[in-house]
Amino acid sequence: MTRAQQQITLGLLVAALYTTCFLGYLPLPAKIQDEIVPYLPFWSLVSFGAYLLFKLGFGVLTFNDVPEAHDELMKEIELARADLKKKGVDVD
Repeated sequence: MTRAQQQITLGLLVAALYTTCFLGYLPLPAKIQDEIVPYLPFWSLVSFGAYLLFKLGFGVLTFNDVPEAHDELMKEIELARADLKKKGVDVD
């Protein structure tokens, strides 16, 4: 099973479970059914966005801690400059 198939399967499972809770087929206390279940998709989206922003910020914060990636990026920049100079583009 590929990673995409796993993600689709997990997504369908979560969607089915949420639909079951939202439609009231799964017996839950009234307070949870009325005040929590309808807002779960919104809060999951907000939480996922916050997680991605944290991951992006942490990656930017620790970029200098990865010397191999820095060296590789600098080599690629030098190759691009050399290629552009060969084509007659002034790069400084």
